[in-house]
Amino acid sequence: AALRGADVAVNLHGRGPQSHRLLLDTAPGRLVAFGCSDVSVGDPQWRADEHEVLRWCRLLAESGIPADPAALDIDVPAYGVPPRLRGCTVIHPGAAFRARQWPAERWADVAGAELAGGRTVLVTAAAAEADLVRAVVDAVSAPEPAGAGDGRPVLESLVGADIATFAAHVAAAGRVLCADTGVAHLATALRRPSVVLFGPTPPALWGPPADRREHVVLWKGRTGDPLADEPDRGLLDIGVPEVVSAAAALDQRAGEPSGRPHVRLP
Repeated sequence: AALRGADVAVNLHGRGPQSHRLLLDTAPGRLVAFGCSDVSVGDPQWRADEHEVLRWCRLLAESGIPADPAALDIDVPAYGVPPRLRGCTVIHPGAAFRARQWPAERWADVAGAELAGGRTVLVTAAAAEADLVRAVVDAVSAPEPAGAGDGRPVLESLVGADIATFAAHVAAAGRVLCADTGVAHLATALRRPSVVLFGPTPPALWGPPADRREHVVLWKGRTGDPLADEPDRGLLDIGVPEVVSAAAALDQRAGEPSGRPHVRLP
């Protein structure tokens, strides 16, 4: 009842109609939402092939609210990040659905390659994915045990951290390796070099902006169900050597002129 009669209600859930009806039932003075004929909401119209950043900024702009789709940066101080983890490689193996989860053993191989190259590795996950992090860490083949105090690369994990702590670790990272999930967008917002693995969803819809050369996306050109219970076939077609090679090239790409994001196609 306390939510009834708000001056403005904004639907960031999609194009309705269920979410539209939920907000309209609160009797707002104004509803900002995409058009939906089922509930008599007019413009702006939903475009299925539109990048998510452009989509939501257009919703605002066409509703009379200025929005700059290029204004993606955020500032997060790297507080609470141990010195040994500054400049590390963050590997985030999880995703909300199995369709976008690359196999743990492949991430372990990538982590081993990063360690062998002299980079400390931090494997991250939400609390619900603790087993996934453990599977990655346990499968890593390091040349010898890494120690935190002898200058050698370290393999560590960060599980279940609050968003501020997690963002601070991403802000302090040297690079981020992950699937098509929220961590990729955080890397974009913090301008941390990244390699993002796409499977069922094209990077043209969810990938980093075209003018940010510090990001590399790997995609095999296939589309599928992003909510499926099994890893997408296109995602599985991405091999460990491709990810290792893309990660190794990040330092060089950060200094290249702006242009289209680097997409590896078949």
